[in-house]
Amino acid sequence: MSGKRIIQVDERVPLGLLIPLSIQHVFAMFGASVLVPMLFGIHSGIVLFMNGIGTLLFILLTKGRAPAYLGSSFAFLAPAGIVITELGFQYAQGGFVVVGLLGCLLALIIYKCGTAWIDVVLPPAAMGPVVALIGLELAGNTITPGSTGADLSSGLHIAVFAVTLGVAILGSVLFRKFLSVIPLLVAMICGYVTACCLGLVDFSAFASISLTNPLSWFSIPHFQLPKFDLQAILIMVPVLLVITAEHIGHQIVTGKIVGRDLIKDPGLHRSLLGDDLSTALSGLIGSVPTTTYGENIGVMAITGVYSVRVIAGAAIISIIMAFFAPLSAFISTIPGDVIGGITFLLYGMIGTSGLRILVDKQVDYSKNRNLILTSVVFVAGLSGLTISVGAISITGMTLAAVVAVVLSLVFYVCDKAHLMNDSEG
Repeated sequence: MSGKRIIQVDERVPLGLLIPLSIQHVFAMFGASVLVPMLFGIHSGIVLFMNGIGTLLFILLTKGRAPAYLGSSFAFLAPAGIVITELGFQYAQGGFVVVGLLGCLLALIIYKCGTAWIDVVLPPAAMGPVVALIGLELAGNTITPGSTGADLSSGLHIAVFAVTLGVAILGSVLFRKFLSVIPLLVAMICGYVTACCLGLVDFSAFASISLTNPLSWFSIPHFQLPKFDLQAILIMVPVLLVITAEHIGHQIVTGKIVGRDLIKDPGLHRSLLGDDLSTALSGLIGSVPTTTYGENIGVMAITGVYSVRVIAGAAIISIIMAFFAPLSAFISTIPGDVIGGITFLLYGMIGTSGLRILVDKQVDYSKNRNLILTSVVFVAGLSGLTISVGAISITGMTLAAVVAVVLSLVFYVCDKAHLMNDSEG
């Protein structure tokens, strides 16, 4: 580490170095970014476009002081899946817009009031299980046959699933240097090649692309306006708690890597505004919510490249890729067995990231409040419990987030009244 050439946040990078470093960033984010639109069943081009626009917007709002790449958020998968199944993707878009705008309002509140109240509403003992449930709730989808799940009833499909998952697992612990931050992308490539060799890939999506017609190589991302429904919005709103917790964690970790307190400068209100405004705009034009990406943090930690100019370059490349038709055609040919193999590990890793919050924050489980809070939130999210209020039904991670906030506030009030039996003194 002492011999590594560090490229700091505000440092200028020569063009000859800027381009390959930006491409490296794009590939590190690519696998997870395109996975979300595949799970939602929408065109990946619009997502790549908005990831790029969102990243540039984030850099602008944070005055180029917070190195972050905005990719597709996994926190919305479960509630958005419910809305898409019942009403369609455009109604999920409406939920994205509202959550993003509420996040912008939260950024204003943080600007006026500071950040101390966040630990009251969502303390670590509640934040950890809520974040973990993003992945754990979706685990069953990985082996559900379809475009995003593996078909384990056939030997050929099992082989593709096993190769993909095996490379993802071994790559995560054996790969070094740059490969160590893209094991999922490498696993996806290996799984895809295996599927091709076994005759499980349908290449008909490339039929409209002609070598003699250059115009066929370009496409316009599928833009569409959102639709709004109160039930869909209420299902989606609790995710705001999750993405806020995720964002704060990313900013703290990134700050430690680059040696700056990003919570103070440029300020949590600015970075949160950039994150949530991007989510609102994404929903408005037909894309998926965005979030500051952990993959970006991994690339910076390994390469020592923190420059926002490199990240801006990656954003521009992402926008260009959005208009490249062969890329979209390729993504549509990826078998569900490959996606299932990737998500089998990925959802588990998301779950573990929630548990990591409990470890990093050193949550004391000798205190009943922490033990009860974590336990109840986990069971609320995993038990299948559904609470209906009129036409509104909430379940899974969404219900867990609501329970976490309510229970945390009750415990806080009881503590201030000196009623808690684990209070010190």
